[in-house]
Amino acid sequence: ILNQTKMGRRPARCYRYCKNKPYPKSRYCRGVPDPKIRIYDLGKKKATVDEFPACIHMVSLEKEQLSSEALEAARICANKYISKFTGKDGFHMRVRVHPWHVLRINKMLSC
Repeated sequence: ILNQTKMGRRPARCYRYCKNKPYPKSRYCRGVPDPKIRIYDLGKKKATVDEFPACIHMVSLEKEQLSSEALEAARICANKYISKFTGKDGFHMRVRVHPWHVLRINKMLSC
């Protein structure tokens, strides 16, 4: 019996490096699906500055492009990990990037 699976997206290594100019969604580039990431603030949103003693930044040391699916997966993973140890209101996390750059899979002249 052959195990047939559904074809997924191309691997991230195909879109990792920034080769060309940014390609944002605009009135000229229509038909682009909305980004997969929906929630940008997590945890206790109304917390004051003095309530949490630490601030952590996740920074990429390379100039690379991330898909909105990768940002959503990172947000879910970080939220589950922090919620497990601190509880639902024991932290405040904010995703500060927005996927403006459109990653074109099938690069054709017509958008």
